[in-house]
Amino acid sequence: MKKLLVILTTATALAIGASSAMAANIAVVGGSNDDAFWNKIKKGLDDATPGIKANGGSVNYLRLQNYDNFAPDVVALIRTAISQKVDGLVIPDWVPEAEDPAIKDAMKAGIKIILMNAGGADKAKELGALNYVGNEEYPAGLAGGAYFSAHKQKNVLCINTIPGAKNLEDRCKGISDGISKAGGKSTQLPLPASAFGNATAVAEAIKAELLKNDTIDGVVTISAGDADSAAIGIQQANKVKTVSLGSFDMNQAGLERIKAGTQSFAIDQQPYLQGYLAVSLLASTIDFGNDLPTKPVLTGPGIVDSSNIDPTLKGVKAGAR
Repeated sequence: MKKLLVILTTATALAIGASSAMAANIAVVGGSNDDAFWNKIKKGLDDATPGIKANGGSVNYLRLQNYDNFAPDVVALIRTAISQKVDGLVIPDWVPEAEDPAIKDAMKAGIKIILMNAGGADKAKELGALNYVGNEEYPAGLAGGAYFSAHKQKNVLCINTIPGAKNLEDRCKGISDGISKAGGKSTQLPLPASAFGNATAVAEAIKAELLKNDTIDGVVTISAGDADSAAIGIQQANKVKTVSLGSFDMNQAGLERIKAGTQSFAIDQQPYLQGYLAVSLLASTIDFGNDLPTKPVLTGPGIVDSSNIDPTLKGVKAGAR
């Protein structure tokens, strides 16, 4: 009986140990509530969460309130995750010079890291993160610049409403380099971060630039929301027929413009998959020791234009595109 009791006690301890191991408590740092792009990432997180909870884990989404104090607020959220003693952290490395020290501190605390949405494969390798899930921004920009060139645009304005964020700077740089290969050019119009989501401010700034320079024949925005504002600015400048509009990312309004022929294209990075895959992979590593040999896990870029607009709209109606 004593031997049996020892065996049962040992088995119980092992079972408890196994149960506690399967409990990945994950924090995710993400964009503000009024950022439609991040709401798609949130849907991916939400759809992946039941599987994580089934193993005793959790997903805690730490959202920025706004982008006015961008880098310090992101760092504060990383510090919050560290103080919560989470097992894993999914984090966009938007501003490496500010975020990297905090990310390294998280790793020193034993937190496993996956970079998502911003940072890229090279940064993930540099930091020692498990993986990067998302889009490589510079190649996405190159694709956009090449698209403009293929459709005869020569002078493109890249609108950046969060200047200083490396992933967005890389987008505009890619546009510039992509169009330059065919003899065109692109310049960046940096606007204060407070302009993000301010349709009037963005539209007026674009309108002013178009009225100043008649050679501008293309406008690309770093977000789908800004593309809505750009469409207004182009219309107010009476340039709809002469200025081609493109955007990074996409929303319902932008896709309807593509369908109607008043927007040329959108560069899609499938944010739903970024949220879903990042937390799923991280939980799988923490719970079961799984490791995906594919590094990085790329969800884009993909060009959406008149050739593939109809199937894309179906995904939008389901809330996943």
